[in-house]
Amino acid sequence: MAQVTVTIDGKAYRMACDEGQEEHLMSLAQRFDRYVSHLKDSFGEIGDQRLTVMAGIMVMDELSELQKRVMGMESEVVTLRKTRDDALTKADKSDAALTGALSGLAQRMEALAERMAPKPAD
Repeated sequence: MAQVTVTIDGKAYRMACDEGQEEHLMSLAQRFDRYVSHLKDSFGEIGDQRLTVMAGIMVMDELSELQKRVMGMESEVVTLRKTRDDALTKADKSDAALTGALSGLAQRMEALAERMAPKPAD
């Protein structure tokens, strides 16, 4: 297990993480620290615990909004796939109908060509 030291609101916290995740954890801590700093700038010194709770709620609000957007996009993808599949099915049916029509036309042309062909003299 790797360990890193992150800084939130000027205070250092030693944390454990999986090997190779050190940079990611530090990046997350820096982002969270920006939330805390923003709140501190807006409300002043209102206590570490309150700042942390408010920052956590802001993060959760942002996560909730992103989850809603993802769900909307997933729904749109499902609709687009269904539209695509329906269009392909219609195209397959159209292709089959066109093939049948062309085959029928070819048979009629062959029959007409046979009737128009000169008959051998008896």
